[in-house]
Amino acid sequence: MASDNDDENERFIENFRPRLRACIEVERVLDYMPFIETDDKERIRQKARTECNSTAVGVLIDTVLKTPHTLGWFRAFVDALVQSGSDRAADYMQTNLPEPEVEAENDSCVRLIELLSPTLVDMQTAEVCMHCVSEGLLTDDDSEIIKNQGGRAGARELLRRIVRGRHGWFSKFLNILHETGHQHLYLELTGGSPDCDKLGSDEKLSSMKDEPAGSEAAAEAAESCDVPEFMHISITEDPQSEATDLYQGASPKSRQQPDSSEPSQPDGTDSVAAAAARGPENGDIVLRDYQMEVARPALEGKNIIVCLPTGSGKTRVAVYITKKHLDSRREEGRSGKVVVLVNKVPLVEQHYLSEFSPFLKRAYKLERVSGDCQLKISFTEIVKKNDVIICTAQILENYLERFNKGEDEGVNLSDLTLIIIDECHHTQKGGVYNHIMMRYLKQKHKNKRLKKEQKEPMSLPQILGLTASPGVGGATKMEKAEEHILRICANLDASKIMTRSLGEYKKEQRKMTVTVEDRKEDPFGDVIKKIMHAIHTHAGLSPICDLGSQNYEQWVVQKERKAAAEEDQKVRVCAEHLRQYSEGLNLSNTIRMRDAFSFLNKYHMEEIKRKTTPDEEQVIQITPTERFLFNLFKESKEELQELAQKSEYENDSLSKLRAKILQEFSSREEARGIIFTKTRRSAIALCQWIQENPKCADIGVKASYVIGGGDQSVVKPMTPAEQRDVLTKFRNGEVNLLIATTVAEEGLDIPACNFVIRYGLVTNEIAMIQALGRGRAEDSSYTLVEVKNSGVAEKECVNEYRKNMMNKAIDKIRALDQADYDKRITEFQIQAIMEEKVRMTKKKQKGLKSESPSEVKFSCRGCSKHVCTGEDIEIIENMHRVNVTTQFSQLFIQRENTSPPERLLDYEANSFIACKDCGQNWGTMMLYRGIDCPCLHVKNFVVAVSGKKIPKCTKWIDLPVKFSAFDYTEHADRVAQSSDDDDDETESTSTT
Repeated sequence: MASDNDDENERFIENFRPRLRACIEVERVLDYMPFIETDDKERIRQKARTECNSTAVGVLIDTVLKTPHTLGWFRAFVDALVQSGSDRAADYMQTNLPEPEVEAENDSCVRLIELLSPTLVDMQTAEVCMHCVSEGLLTDDDSEIIKNQGGRAGARELLRRIVRGRHGWFSKFLNILHETGHQHLYLELTGGSPDCDKLGSDEKLSSMKDEPAGSEAAAEAAESCDVPEFMHISITEDPQSEATDLYQGASPKSRQQPDSSEPSQPDGTDSVAAAAARGPENGDIVLRDYQMEVARPALEGKNIIVCLPTGSGKTRVAVYITKKHLDSRREEGRSGKVVVLVNKVPLVEQHYLSEFSPFLKRAYKLERVSGDCQLKISFTEIVKKNDVIICTAQILENYLERFNKGEDEGVNLSDLTLIIIDECHHTQKGGVYNHIMMRYLKQKHKNKRLKKEQKEPMSLPQILGLTASPGVGGATKMEKAEEHILRICANLDASKIMTRSLGEYKKEQRKMTVTVEDRKEDPFGDVIKKIMHAIHTHAGLSPICDLGSQNYEQWVVQKERKAAAEEDQKVRVCAEHLRQYSEGLNLSNTIRMRDAFSFLNKYHMEEIKRKTTPDEEQVIQITPTERFLFNLFKESKEELQELAQKSEYENDSLSKLRAKILQEFSSREEARGIIFTKTRRSAIALCQWIQENPKCADIGVKASYVIGGGDQSVVKPMTPAEQRDVLTKFRNGEVNLLIATTVAEEGLDIPACNFVIRYGLVTNEIAMIQALGRGRAEDSSYTLVEVKNSGVAEKECVNEYRKNMMNKAIDKIRALDQADYDKRITEFQIQAIMEEKVRMTKKKQKGLKSESPSEVKFSCRGCSKHVCTGEDIEIIENMHRVNVTTQFSQLFIQRENTSPPERLLDYEANSFIACKDCGQNWGTMMLYRGIDCPCLHVKNFVVAVSGKKIPKCTKWIDLPVKFSAFDYTEHADRVAQSSDDDDDETESTSTT
């Protein structure tokens, strides 16, 4: 903290004045400043009302700095910040300063919020506000102000207030949007697509195994960043002057010009840092022969897919095509408009800095729109004012939809002349790329009709797809592999799929599979299996598959769902515990036994805590089965903990992995590698294990991990700033071994590695090709290390088969007569359009069907007690399902959120409601315009509709029921009447 010396404290406050203006809520903090005169307080409040909060904070600071000072004035100022909830401002005053990278990331977060605010204000404000209070992003006072304003005005006030919070607010806000069903807003902020991992999300394939699906713990929010209150835009009218704007918003490191002699990457692409430093005088693009060959049809204006291996310069080809496209249109006196679409937020900045800007900034205007963008104007204006726009696909889709609805702030496909789709193999059903291309295909076929009617067709942009591997879509026969690839070609309206041998530039990798032996002794696993067998006997279960296998886990999940529907609580609870033990077995085969023990111990501690209340006034029922399960773990806990410390019983996979790491680092002059693993938990545990290994330290292994930023897992995600920091250290050599989940497989600019290890992780042939592409250096190796029950060796053989089948399928497609190819493409396009029409028709029909609320019955998932019917449930703002009946209020208890303590929850507004009998969570208590409303989460109940139970009902959208709207006035009157009756009774008692 700053010195008590008055002069020093004054200078300290002045230095942080801009930051304080951005993160102090002046009305709130004044209540905790008795040392400021009443007249001064009123003057500051008047300034806030007539001008803005930021200006008022400036006046507040001037008043605080006014001399003479009273004794302890600085401490009193800091205390006021703390007590008023201005935590970030208090951090600055107590020198709890964030890292520069975190600060920069926070700035970007605020800029993104302001850029997308026209869309974000369409949120269900009351619901989001309630969750923001629950997560500590807003106070009760904030909530009252927001709710009084209501609607869009309330949403704007909510956005203004959350950005002033302590680092971490952005990821919590993303979680809230996801949890409250605002998927379109969540995807717009993250730039994600439903079919891919989000670096800045989570791993699609690995997150399913990362945590038990039944866990009540929410995904822990990633630390985020600090932000100024406003952001500014600088769009240069003269393209020649844009060289000075290249580093706008970049970190200080990225502004430093590297030595001009720095070599380019071996694959023909430059690193981000080197590309950012290149001057416009070096803007000529030189393609290799194979790159020019695949680009040729696109230079003629045709729609194509460029299919080249990872690291072979696909993006450089796209830049070349972009430049030629814009140049040719300019020569013809026509304007060009190019949009580059990516599926991950970090790729926006990467493509902008390393590829497009260095070669195009001299002659054309470029801009990027993502979580790192600096702009405040609408996306529509960005499209109008720039020649090349690099953005996440969801942003373009949102603005295409706005145009479709007739809104002014929209973008039409006819506004664009070239769309480049990165990682275009994601252009399949359900993906955002496919939504965009479906609009294209519908208009294309409508244009054919317009031409027949001799009407003017709408112009459509040229399409360029980029991929390292279209895959085979799970095909086992050549015919189906061809069909899969042709469908992707049809979805992208590609006239050709272009691929070529790299010739002299091709790098051959040494590939090997390391097999492992079963443990000779596994006392740790034996104890877990002994517990599981005891549970089987207790519940009368007889599994027919190996404990800990994937088949076993599926069997357990099915048993839990069936038992819940049949109200068999004994089997249901046993199945829940069996799933955790199965996960513990898998962990002990992948990482250290002590990490597996920590996982099991934490689960049981949380379960026991769920059976208690803080005040201990309410006795929660513990069934004989639950008591049996708790005692079962308690009796074995000490033995498990002791065995977990004995290294001689560790799994062979870890031994083989350690040997491989030591071999790579001892046999290479400068080793640099990546280990891919399945889950976030294993990535973190493996990194810690390597860092603690003295042999690894002796030979210079410097390990770090990088995981996704999505919220599918309860393991804490990484923020984009944290990811960039790790990748930067990996690039400059501070880190030479990266342990990563699938998030690092696709697209990201990771420098050349000379070894890649896939540790118990094999997904599909696309992921295998992407991982192989990470080993770009000369003499690189690719190693697959087996893990028990993973079946990776067999899966890798299948992927090799699929890879070869894919290459043969591409060759067969390229050998087709163009007329035959065009005919098949047209058939697939018509089929896709018809399927889309059928899907939309069914969606509308489904919306028309609705069961009577009286036919819907809800019972507790934990004890099968009847809770309520659909007639008792009302819906607030078409989002929250609440039950405000007196009968329901007698059935539950309230308790604090059991999330990790560092989340700093506001306990008064952050309570769960749980079954009074068994402790099963039912939902949350939300404060809606001053009224407590129990909000139900349907996944915590067994739902029956017309007597038929729906055990898999996890979202309210799964129920075809239209609930009554919440009548605020009627309920408020009842609450007020109840309060008056209580007051009368109290007064009567006092008189007596």
